[in-house]
Amino acid sequence: MKIGFVHYHLKTGGVTTVLKQQIEAIQSSCDVLTITGEAPARPFPGPVACVPGLGYDRPGTSPFNPEAVADAVVSTIRQQWPGGCDLLHIHNPLLAKNRQFLKILAALQQRGLTLLLQIHDMAEDGRPSAYFKDAYPADCHYAVINSRDFHLLRQAGLQNNGIHLLYNNIDPLPHKASRWSQKPCVLYPIRAIRRKNIGEAILVSLFLKGDETLAITLPPHSAADMPSYSRWKGLVADNQLRVLFDVGQRHDFGELVGAARFLITTSITEGFGFSFLEPWPAGKVLWGRSLPDICRDFESNGVDLGHLYTRLAIPLKWIDHDLFCAHWRTAVADACALFDHPLAARRIDRALERISADQTIDFGLLHEKFQQEVIARVVAHKPSSEALIAHNPFLGHPGQVPNAQGLVAKNRAAVLEHYAGRGYTDRLLKTYRHVAGTPVKQHIDKSMLIDQFLDLNTFSLLKWKPYA
Repeated sequence: MKIGFVHYHLKTGGVTTVLKQQIEAIQSSCDVLTITGEAPARPFPGPVACVPGLGYDRPGTSPFNPEAVADAVVSTIRQQWPGGCDLLHIHNPLLAKNRQFLKILAALQQRGLTLLLQIHDMAEDGRPSAYFKDAYPADCHYAVINSRDFHLLRQAGLQNNGIHLLYNNIDPLPHKASRWSQKPCVLYPIRAIRRKNIGEAILVSLFLKGDETLAITLPPHSAADMPSYSRWKGLVADNQLRVLFDVGQRHDFGELVGAARFLITTSITEGFGFSFLEPWPAGKVLWGRSLPDICRDFESNGVDLGHLYTRLAIPLKWIDHDLFCAHWRTAVADACALFDHPLAARRIDRALERISADQTIDFGLLHEKFQQEVIARVVAHKPSSEALIAHNPFLGHPGQVPNAQGLVAKNRAAVLEHYAGRGYTDRLLKTYRHVAGTPVKQHIDKSMLIDQFLDLNTFSLLKWKPYA
């Protein structure tokens, strides 16, 4: 088969990593070509062609003509394969990073190309600034990376034969003997964007045993995430907490993994959830917050994550509840306005009652200001630590799990069986054969999709409210 891949860019990142893995998985049995809006700075597997109109929008520049961009894509394909390709596998096309992108896709469909649109992130999932108001492409195939999105899109109108579940493949984390002097450590191996819920990792660090230190690997890239990150660094410095930042910039990552007593995750939202799989093949326990909608896939494939917690309860009286309610209502209203998707006031009221029904609130629903007030209280007032353990017994023993060695062995085997190796290649090729040979008539009901993602029971200020 002849498979064309399309993405806005090939810069280092999660989607680019997946695209690279897909090419490496099939290039021994398929001809491949990657078409991107920006030439890669580093070597990339297989032939690569650049069509600038596919790239991100740039301030101060005029948008490209969608018809001209589509012509350029078709011309690029014909130069590689005079007879054309079997399909175009297009990554993350529903994020409005290029406001002409949906028009480009429509023009490609008009030119007879078969499209497989793989969704890694949805604007409806807390990213309203990247939302397309236009209808999403109809009568083409879609792929998603978790069963949550599969079921949401099925409910929003896609058919079983027109949507495909393509779990990501994982590369085991490097791990080796460490010369790093800062031991022992608990490693949070992420880029510290807001949705990674850094405040919760810092809160958990207050309950670590002995002289363990929380080590966070990388700072955020985006300007939007930097003020929050700087504020966390300031709080840690002011209170002399056992937390280190940016360690991945100063130390070999494999040595950091090797030095870690366990790895932690406190993220409040994920697309695929690499962090729930990667530690086990490296021989490390993962501990922290579970995301049930994401972890359900892994657990169905034999990965045991039952030791993770799903909520970190904070007494309501520890925060200004009226102020929280005001911020929360405003954030819900703003999200609804950006999506042009009004919700009944009573529905909002009921949800607000539910998330604090037991006179506690999940720490992951709070924004940084409230989170820092909680941390300051626990730092200054030992009885508050004891009260928090009473609400959350798992805080009494962070990182401790029964039969850790057995759990690591079990999960390592499950991860390697289902998320690495030949099975990934077979799944891709089966999907490509189906897409190339099966026309579909389907479309996405965007209003229904928004309504499903605007889950007020898990509506977090950290995710939905811009940092201020």
